[in-house]
Amino acid sequence: MERMIGTCGLTCTECPAYIATRNDDTAALEALAKTWSEQYGATLSADDCTCNGCHSAVGPWMSHCAECEIRACGTEKGTENCAKCAEYACDKLAKFFEFVPDAKTTLDGLRGEP
Repeated sequence: MERMIGTCGLTCTECPAYIATRNDDTAALEALAKTWSEQYGATLSADDCTCNGCHSAVGPWMSHCAECEIRACGTEKGTENCAKCAEYACDKLAKFFEFVPDAKTTLDGLRGEP
């Protein structure tokens, strides 16, 4: 399977939501919804976690995608991911990297930066 990098640098194809969706594994999606609800103080269902990846031509996409500022910015600019943006790394992205440093590593790698 080809590796899919989300706009923000998360690797969609390694995400448990993406994997469970691709495997049509409802039990895994339900367990993930419970875990993420507890972890993030939210109320998520299995449907909220169902996702074919940020750049999939067809949904479903995770419910957070509708409110993700980074994904919306990339879509508006027509960039595959933030590594290809002239404004890399903007304030929104820098703030995201504080919580997900692996995303920065991925995007830096795509840019050819150490």
